Amino acid sequence: MQFCKFLTNAYNCRTPPQLKHRTASLPPRIPLYPFMVCDITQKGYEKKRAKLLARYIPLIQGVDPSLQAENRIPGPSQTTTTVPKQQKPRPTNSRDERFRSDVHTEAVQAALAKYKERKMPMPSKRRSVLVHSSVETYTPPDTSSASEDEGSLRRPGRLASTSLQSHSNVEPWLDRVIQGSSTSSSASSTSSHPGGRPAATLAGSAAHAHIDLHSAPPDVTTGLVESCSPEGLVCPSLSALLPMTGVPVNSRVSSKIQQLLNTLKRPKRPPLKEFFVDDFEELLEVQQPDPNQPKPEGSQMVVLKGEPLALGTPWPPSLLAALQQWGTTQPKAPCLTALDTTGKAVYTLTYGKLWSRSLKLAYTLLNKLTSKNEPLLKPGDRVALVFPNSDPVMFMVAFYGCLLAELVPVPIEVPLTRKDAGSQQVGFLLGSCGVTLALTTDACQKGLPKAQTGEVATFKGWPPLAWLVVDGKHLTKPPKDWHPLAQDMGAETAYIEYKTSKEGSTVGVTVSHASLLAQCRALTQACGYSEAETLTNVLDFKRDAGLWHGVLTSVMNRMHVISIPYALMKVNPLSWIQKVCSYKARAALVKSRDMHWSLLAQRGQRDVSLSSLRMLIVADGANPWSISSCDAFLNVFQSRGLRPEVICPCASSPEALTVAIRRPPDLGGPPPRKAVLSMNGLSYGVIRVDTEEKLSVLTVQDVGQVMPGANVCVVKVEGTPYLCKTDEVGEICVNSSATGAGYYGLLGITKNIFETIPVTAGGVPVSDGPFTRTGLLGFVGPDNLVFVVGKLDGLMVVGVRRHNADDIVATALAVEPMKFVYRGRIAVFSVTVLHDDRIVLVAEQRPDASEEDSFQWMSRVLQAIDSIHQVGVYCLALVPANTLPKAPLGGIHISETKQRFLEGMLHPCNVLMCPHTCVTNLPKPRQKQPEVGPASMIVGNLVAGKRIAQASGRELAHLEDSDQARKFLFLPDVLQWRAHTTPDHPLFLLLNAKGTVTSTATCIQLHKKAERVAAALMEKARVSAGDHVALVYPPGVDLIAAFYGCLYCGCVPVTVRPPHPQNLATTLPTVKMIVEVSKSACVLTTQAIMRLLKSKEAAAAVDVRTWPTILDTDDIPKKKVASIFRPPSPDVLAYLDFSVSTTGILAGVKMSHAATSALCRSIKLQCELYPSRQIAICLDPYCGLGFALWCLCSVYSGHQSVLVPPLELESNVSLWLSAVSQYKARVTFCSYSVMEMCTKGLGAQTGVLRGVNLSCVRTCMVVAEERPRIALTQSFSKLFKDLGLPARAVSTTFGCRVNVAICLQGTAGPDPTTVYVDMRALRHDRVRLVERGSPHSLPLTESGKILPGVKVIIAHTETKGPLGDSHLGEIWVSSPHNATGYYTVYGEESLHADHFSARLSFGDTQTIWARTGYLGFLRRTELTDASGERHDALYVVGSLDETLELRGMRYHPIDIETSVIRAHRSIAECAVFTWTNLLVVVVELDGLEQDALDLVALVTNVVLEEHHLVVGVVVIVDPGVIPINSRGEKQRMHLRDGFLADQLDPIYVAYNM
Repeated sequence: MQFCKFLTNAYNCRTPPQLKHRTASLPPRIPLYPFMVCDITQKGYEKKRAKLLARYIPLIQGVDPSLQAENRIPGPSQTTTTVPKQQKPRPTNSRDERFRSDVHTEAVQAALAKYKERKMPMPSKRRSVLVHSSVETYTPPDTSSASEDEGSLRRPGRLASTSLQSHSNVEPWLDRVIQGSSTSSSASSTSSHPGGRPAATLAGSAAHAHIDLHSAPPDVTTGLVESCSPEGLVCPSLSALLPMTGVPVNSRVSSKIQQLLNTLKRPKRPPLKEFFVDDFEELLEVQQPDPNQPKPEGSQMVVLKGEPLALGTPWPPSLLAALQQWGTTQPKAPCLTALDTTGKAVYTLTYGKLWSRSLKLAYTLLNKLTSKNEPLLKPGDRVALVFPNSDPVMFMVAFYGCLLAELVPVPIEVPLTRKDAGSQQVGFLLGSCGVTLALTTDACQKGLPKAQTGEVATFKGWPPLAWLVVDGKHLTKPPKDWHPLAQDMGAETAYIEYKTSKEGSTVGVTVSHASLLAQCRALTQACGYSEAETLTNVLDFKRDAGLWHGVLTSVMNRMHVISIPYALMKVNPLSWIQKVCSYKARAALVKSRDMHWSLLAQRGQRDVSLSSLRMLIVADGANPWSISSCDAFLNVFQSRGLRPEVICPCASSPEALTVAIRRPPDLGGPPPRKAVLSMNGLSYGVIRVDTEEKLSVLTVQDVGQVMPGANVCVVKVEGTPYLCKTDEVGEICVNSSATGAGYYGLLGITKNIFETIPVTAGGVPVSDGPFTRTGLLGFVGPDNLVFVVGKLDGLMVVGVRRHNADDIVATALAVEPMKFVYRGRIAVFSVTVLHDDRIVLVAEQRPDASEEDSFQWMSRVLQAIDSIHQVGVYCLALVPANTLPKAPLGGIHISETKQRFLEGMLHPCNVLMCPHTCVTNLPKPRQKQPEVGPASMIVGNLVAGKRIAQASGRELAHLEDSDQARKFLFLPDVLQWRAHTTPDHPLFLLLNAKGTVTSTATCIQLHKKAERVAAALMEKARVSAGDHVALVYPPGVDLIAAFYGCLYCGCVPVTVRPPHPQNLATTLPTVKMIVEVSKSACVLTTQAIMRLLKSKEAAAAVDVRTWPTILDTDDIPKKKVASIFRPPSPDVLAYLDFSVSTTGILAGVKMSHAATSALCRSIKLQCELYPSRQIAICLDPYCGLGFALWCLCSVYSGHQSVLVPPLELESNVSLWLSAVSQYKARVTFCSYSVMEMCTKGLGAQTGVLRGVNLSCVRTCMVVAEERPRIALTQSFSKLFKDLGLPARAVSTTFGCRVNVAICLQGTAGPDPTTVYVDMRALRHDRVRLVERGSPHSLPLTESGKILPGVKVIIAHTETKGPLGDSHLGEIWVSSPHNATGYYTVYGEESLHADHFSARLSFGDTQTIWARTGYLGFLRRTELTDASGERHDALYVVGSLDETLELRGMRYHPIDIETSVIRAHRSIAECAVFTWTNLLVVVVELDGLEQDALDLVALVTNVVLEEHHLVVGVVVIVDPGVIPINSRGEKQRMHLRDGFLADQLDPIYVAYNM
């Protein structure tokens, strides 16, 4: 008994081939018993199978929990097989037969079984994003397939979501055990149920010894505590090894990253040839062909000739002649029967009616339509036919009416909304065809979207159309003597069929009258159509086979067509079979999905018979996956009169029309064939019949013979159309009188496609006539049968191998997706990233699928595709139900989906990217070459005639008399001198947000205030000279007075930014830290801040008991100091300057009195500052150049400073620019954050700036410690040009910790220059100048002019030798105003010891330099500076501490961030950092949370494309999460710590595999 044989085979894991063949075609919903000759009942079968398989299935992990619950055994040791109570088999639309082959499913199961449960870190998502409702949660979405061939099927009373694994859910285990390797022990066959949880079969205590079942730390981002699932297993040993100090080791993020690192440690397959050329170019790895790859070995194929078109047959001279003949001689003969959605025949069109109505329409079109008294249409014009699928009668009348009037019909789909998927492209087609009129039916016209006027709305991208309703009452009867002109016009265009290409563009294929006639004749001969036959048509009658058979050939042979609308098939999938039966149809035209649907619905239908059919034409028989539908259909319906030879798959394409069709034996067809091909061979374009039962095979059926009168050959897909060898896959080409003529209006691509001349290997053309490329990939098999293995449109070339989108879809569907995604709602396409196709798979997720299940399914799909196709999926995305764009007949609009993916408009709810495994063509990591020594470097430069990169500002000695310099050596002396000589000269004006002056200080006022502060310090705080005093003030005059007060009594001031009252928890600890690290003996502040420092809230953030003495200076008594302190020497410490660097290091530098006055002197000279000048400053006064400009320079130079606190701009953006205009400031300073606020805040509303005039500005300088932000300064200049801001005014400064002012543009000297460097060379620490706009170019602007007295040299970062002009190295500086050293570097003392006292290792080894820690280069320009010398420009590239060392190259975060910000309009800001060797990209989302996941793929793409880096983690956060400091620089290390400590509350974290 076959059944017992079936079961015994479960033991030896092989299935007898004959049975395998029988079951191959079984859809899983059909129980095995209908055709087995045995008496076993379903229940007995379940029992018996369970008993037999019990020892192979230790734990049924995959069974639906609700089913398992019935007889669950408590306790973890449940290993017995539980078989649920008998369930009736539930037929649902769970399988998309078109994509089904049992071999394939088993292969996938086996492939997955081979994978150990690799743990991949699951993405984490914020709670709000989890609630991701589908567009229509209440409608079960279309379960149509990935291509438009698939519709959906609704069964009354059944929910589409009940489609679990087959009856008892044990099925996959059966598959697995039968397929699994016989050597595996029972333990190794415990791979998890596809889509279920991994089966953790822990054998008692032994397992506990291996795995310590920790539950993962609770998921803080979603508020859901993870249960102890395999996802959450974190081996304690791993988490203990985490190398991050200062980060809690049990942080969820760290454990996930660790998991990610573990998955990435596995070696990639296949190993790549390692080579690297250390040149400027980063060479992409070129995949070398595998020497073992299969190569075609056959002989060259010969052109295949179809049988000649029969000559003796009395063919009508043209189609219209046939119509006239039947319309006048057989007017009562039925032509077309239309059905409604209940299956009732609503109308039968007779040949007489078709003829008379078409005449009427032709007459109306030619004579009754006018515009401006001219006929609207003339012969040859194109007319759009817009008819719904349910109205074939009207369509047929309109089509023939146009032909009779010599007009060219262009049938298109009915537009449903103003913006249908692909509607714009259809509009483009109509526009390019010059269509001005659309024909439609009354009902259809009423249903079209309307504009306010009641007219039909204009659709997106469509030309303006006039709409004509062709129902009878709107047409005019022609006079008796009127006859249409229509002759058989040969080469003239008869009609245009639209075709959507892979890229989404819609083109029109023109078919001439001659081709139309030839096609009808060839089809008649091939299908043996005879007069008055009946044909049932389920296809779309507007195009393709539906049109050729059901509208054209049928009329030629006076056949009767029964047209089954799509809507009827959705309600009753059996309708077409019932119609075949009731009309005794001889031929039927279907697609494999129609066969599949009828299989699902055929239970209990005993009375149908298909014995009348002589041909069942399967129009998508060219689809490799149609074979299983055909087999299954035959298996079930053979008992109902269906003969095996009746099934006739055919292949067609819009360009070549019908390419091949299988013929029944009575029409001379050979017996059908199948080929089981190796998928690996196919990927190399080679046919290998697979003999061993390998996992990855593709079974295809033939599509019959070449059409009568046609010649066919197979040519190479790329390049010259050489003939393929007999065992090679190529593109099928047809030479025949029955193919399309070209693409309307597109001569170039028409030539490529419709006029190909295939040549032999020797280059000889194979025929005189041109061939048409069909877009079908295939080969010619035995008996001259044509086999098709895929479409060119679905071809994805990854590396050197070719994969077909349909095959990938089939593999994904074999990973039982029923619970998680909708079958048939899967799109697969490729996108080009880094010069190679990358595969993207998008599916619709069921609303009831949990995050974890979906993620599990996704990871299994990746594994299955990897195993079967040996190709990685680049991105797998799940979108909410019903959100993918649909093609006109159900199905998914692939090109539109791809477009949305690339534009970031897909809005997925789950994304999994796997760039690490897919991208195998990255350049080889750079090997550090042994460095050239510093001496040879100098010699090399001398030989090359290059100068050493060294530059200096103007000499101080020549610039002023040294008396004055000596007098101004100590700032306290200068202030006293000014108070004495010009007591009432105003020095400072402070503005508030309204622009009013809140406080001022003249020389004498400042002097007196300072005296009072000094007195209070000495009396109340009892400080002595040399003590450090912290000044915690808001920006203002009080801060300046307190500073000079400290100098008056010999104390050392430390300016500290006050804590933010709304954000004490994060800002107060920094204040406390600076006070402690600077060893301040006293804190000077205002009353309000003093209360804040001692408040209850403050106590929560810091220990308030350990503050030093706090003194408020709001109302101190008017007292003089006995004597003002005078420092013993200029080298005594004047003040401490504390700042937190972008890398998160708190560093305080010491400034001596000599350095302080030298700094002021340099700035005075560079900016030409005199007592008569006014300058406007919008900077924070706490550190660096901002502090010097705010507190020191005015006192030194005597100019008046208008002080604008940047914080005030938050309530009045125009404050700074208004102040500049009001006080006519020639010189003004700001920070990048101020400039950004002005650009963003005033960009749209320059009206706020009425009366503002910036023409007074000579120079506006951005105070910065980074590479100049060109884009920002340029947009600022452009924006305020209209307000008179001179184009050359904006420039930047450069300073750092060791010297706060190295460069500053000043008022004289040449304008800053911009150069373009190659970004790829920069990664190799090289400068390569390129032209503007060249690829990979990066603009760099010089950071102002080098200040007087400052010398700069570029030194090699490692050898410390001097470098040549235009070489990248560290900027070293020597100047009288260098800081004298670090007071302290918090946490990094040892590293910075040599920062202030570095010497070159060669050349000038005497000069002592300070190392800035910034990379840059010097370049001598053609310009001359003030001294008449050629000007040396200094270009700052970026901070060394910030750079990322990845793949042996040095990356600057800002370059990666710039690329990322450009990737999508919703990315507001971005920051990158590395964790171990993973690149982490944090993006701020300025948009809806549900759009967050769109960014993951775009960010990954752009970084790969532009920087050749694979992003490890993408973190999407709210705007404002990336911390910035007062200068507007990103604090990337703070961000990194926040991420690792799980404090960012991200919207989504994606771990790229």
